[in-house]
Amino acid sequence: MKTTKLGAKSLLFFALVLATLFHFSMAQAGEGNFGWIYTLDLQPKGKAEFEQRLQLNQGQATGTYQSWYSRTEIEYGVTDDFQLAGYLNAYKVTAKNNYLNPDLCGATPCTAGAGVPQWVTSSGASSYSQTGLDGGSLEAIYRIADPITSPIGVGVYFEPTVGRNANALEYRLLLQSNFIDDRLILAANIVAEQEQLKSNGFLLQESQVDLLVGASYRFIPKLSAGLEARFHNDFYGYMWQSPTQNAIFVGPNVHYAEKDWWVTVAWRYQLPGGTCHNTGAGDCWGNRVWDGHTKNEFIVKVGFPLN
Repeated sequence: MKTTKLGAKSLLFFALVLATLFHFSMAQAGEGNFGWIYTLDLQPKGKAEFEQRLQLNQGQATGTYQSWYSRTEIEYGVTDDFQLAGYLNAYKVTAKNNYLNPDLCGATPCTAGAGVPQWVTSSGASSYSQTGLDGGSLEAIYRIADPITSPIGVGVYFEPTVGRNANALEYRLLLQSNFIDDRLILAANIVAEQEQLKSNGFLLQESQVDLLVGASYRFIPKLSAGLEARFHNDFYGYMWQSPTQNAIFVGPNVHYAEKDWWVTVAWRYQLPGGTCHNTGAGDCWGNRVWDGHTKNEFIVKVGFPLN
């Protein structure tokens, strides 16, 4: 099957096109300074915002692998401290000769990775490509303490997802501190997730715990940049019973905001040194963790207010 060769430049172009098309509102948009870290900058009561996210995961142990994930979101401020949101999720997976551990696949690498059905890997097919809607998500964020008025902002987050490839429950503790007249933002998310992966009629039980940390500094009006990191831990079972993988991802972020729209671009790179345990042992090769992970992760987010 034909492989689509797209990368970070395509992501940025897509985001800029969206920003241009929807440059019409004169209300102040809530901003997302980070790629993957949630902050406590919520929509005020009665205000709504549209947000489009596009993520590309690219590069595995061998062969070619690209996974695009799109999330189209509407956020709404129920109160000044409580925000609800709904997502429509879509995906595209392209894989060719990219088995996660070539030592387990023989002389000719087969095709695997997140979004590639097990029957494709078992059949020895050399390539696979699929595009479709993945399902939907709901999101609730409650801000307990505001980082504008408190030394440390605190919030809680809950997101259930029902999808074609997986069902999930995600929980986050949101922490944020602002410094230097709010030009410097330090943020952290403690993330726990329970997943039900759908594969060939079977429901696979997995869970994870992540620590996301980052910093964003506004160097000049409208433009901020910084770093963020992900300390990732996968487990077998819904209740984090048996560890399977550990990995660290680090990379930069850039955020630009106008009065009525904003765009954020970020990149995370998987550092060498990832480890696999127990049932996940076959998903490590070349000193990195594969399975649902890649060497590079890119994300673009565009937001603008609706009222």
